[in-house]
Amino acid sequence: MHRDLLLNKITNILDDTNDSLEATLVSMCDDAKRIFITGAGRSKLVGNFLGMRLMHSGYEVFVQGEISTPSIRKGDLLIVISGSGETTQLVSFTNKAKSEDAKVVLICSKSSSTIGDLADQTIQIGNDNSFAPTKGMPMGTMFELSTLIFLEAMVSHLIHERGIEEEEMRHRHANME
Repeated sequence: MHRDLLLNKITNILDDTNDSLEATLVSMCDDAKRIFITGAGRSKLVGNFLGMRLMHSGYEVFVQGEISTPSIRKGDLLIVISGSGETTQLVSFTNKAKSEDAKVVLICSKSSSTIGDLADQTIQIGNDNSFAPTKGMPMGTMFELSTLIFLEAMVSHLIHERGIEEEEMRHRHANME
C-alpha cells in the first residue's frame, strides 16, 4: 500500500515536471569545463548520486565539501539541489560561483527563490503545489526521490544519446572499493 502511494505521488510530480529540462541540463553539463554539485542534507546525497553518474559518463565532476574539491572558475557549472532554494550555505555557494563567472543551475521545488533569482537556469521538479505535506512522506521525501529519478532519467538520456556503453562507464567506476 505505501509503496503504491509513494510511486503514484512521484509519478504525479514527474508528470508536472517539464520534460525538456533534461536536455537543458545535459546541454549545460556539456558546455561546462567542470561540474560542481552541492546540496544540503538528503539533497546533497541526491547530488552525490548525480556526481557519480556524471563522472561515469566522462565529465569532470566535483562534489562541494570534499577535501579535494578545487575552486570554481569561469566556464564551470554549479548544480545546486535545494527544495526551497533558500538554504543559507547554498545561497553563499551560489553567490561565490556567480562572482567567479561560473554558470549555476538550481534544481528545486519552488518557482521563486533566492538561489533561483541568481541562477542561470532553474529546474523546478513538479510545481508549487506538488509538495503539500503528505502523511508518511515527511520532510522533503517526495522532492528528494522525485529529483533522484529526474536526474537518473537525465543521465539515461545522455548515455543513450552518446551511445556510452556500460563497460565504458564501468571502466571509470572506482576500483579501490
